[in-house]
Amino acid sequence: MGPLTKDLMLSTLSTLNQKLEHSHPDLKISLVLGGGGAMILAHGFPRGTTDIDAIPRGVDPEVLAPLVRAMSVEFNLPADWLNPHFSTFSHVLPSDYGDRLVEVFNASHLRVEALGKEDMLIMKCFAGRPKDIPHARALLRAGLKIEIVEGRMNQLLTRKIPGSQKAIDFLQELMDELE
Repeated sequence: MGPLTKDLMLSTLSTLNQKLEHSHPDLKISLVLGGGGAMILAHGFPRGTTDIDAIPRGVDPEVLAPLVRAMSVEFNLPADWLNPHFSTFSHVLPSDYGDRLVEVFNASHLRVEALGKEDMLIMKCFAGRPKDIPHARALLRAGLKIEIVEGRMNQLLTRKIPGSQKAIDFLQELMDELE
């Protein structure tokens, strides 16, 4: 299995919509994407990713689990190709992140929105892994409202949220590098 490219992600989401239509005809699901999937589908990042980080809204994730497993075989994907792992960092998102969501897929039973640039950058800074550096650089170059990012990080630092200073330092190093 190669990386999940934009075309492959859209194909899997379309298939997931069809499977939802057949297995749960009265159910409409919304997903919020973070991670590499959001970078590719909403923010034009050209590389592939290993999975789609998504938090389901309005449904228990266990409803999706059998469909995701079946599709992993069908598309030759890892068993957790669709997972809520980025929810680990969702507590750092500002309360108005929903105002910046970017719709990336909308069909009869599945709507998918990705985090906006500012919120993605906050998450990438808190994750702070070497693999997050290219994403964070791309987001900074994409013309985002840096005051939203800095304001939220300073709020979190004031509230003594673990990792806040490290995230601020990560952001500052990237901003210094881009000057």
